Amino acid sequence: MENKQSSSGLKAVIAVLAVLLVGSLVYIFKISSDTEKVQTVLTTTETEKESVMKDLEQLKATYDAAIAENTSMSDELIQERDKVVNLMAEVKKSKGDVSTFKNQINLLQNKMKAMMAENEGLKNQNKVLKTQRDSTAVILTESKKYNEALVGQNDELAKVVEKGAKLTVLNIQSSAYKVRSSGKEIETEKARRTNMLKISFTIAGNQIAQSGDKTYYVQVIDSKNNVLGEKKNISFDGKDLTYSFTSTVKYENKTVQVSENLPGKDFAPGTYYVNIFDKGDLVSKSSFTLK
Repeated sequence: MENKQSSSGLKAVIAVLAVLLVGSLVYIFKISSDTEKVQTVLTTTETEKESVMKDLEQLKATYDAAIAENTSMSDELIQERDKVVNLMAEVKKSKGDVSTFKNQINLLQNKMKAMMAENEGLKNQNKVLKTQRDSTAVILTESKKYNEALVGQNDELAKVVEKGAKLTVLNIQSSAYKVRSSGKEIETEKARRTNMLKISFTIAGNQIAQSGDKTYYVQVIDSKNNVLGEKKNISFDGKDLTYSFTSTVKYENKTVQVSENLPGKDFAPGTYYVNIFDKGDLVSKSSFTLK
């Protein structure tokens, strides 16, 4: 009887142990399964986070490249790039599900596409404007060169005309005379007999010269370097001129013969010089000798 009781007790203990073992196995399996699920969730979360960060980095790189082009949209592009940078910071800080950021990323991507299209349009417009500007610059440069050439030609022509319009004084003739009280003029070469010099010259005809009264300043210098006659002073462009007399001629573009008398006394022997000035310009000169 006791043996039967002992055997029943042993069976009961074995049964309890078996139940406990099965329970332990079930618990261990559940724990293992939950751990695998958590690991799977964590792995999935990290993968999604990396994907989100990759998308944001591409967005930022696109904006950086567009900003570097320095278009008129640069300020707007910088603002959108800063939004991407801020979202990247938020994603890095997040420890849970990042799927909540996907909607923001989609919005940023769509905004980026629209801005890139607009920026590309502006770049194309700028290219067209640059081409037009370059063409205009070429035309203006060519026009400037042409105008400069014309100005140069006009200046040269004006110089030629100015030079051609100047009157030419030729054939200065100087003679000494003894004028008697009766008015009779006797030509002489003796200084001591001379009491008048006769200076004559020719103004050549010139069809392009301006007609009208022409005044010449005649300077006669004796052998002692003295200016004879009126000895008046006049200044032209800062240059002083002492002259013996003036000769005013009515010029009508035809050749004119001019003759003027210069009275005096005590003429010294030697070489005399005759200079004819048109204002401050020496236009002709000659010399003669009294014995």
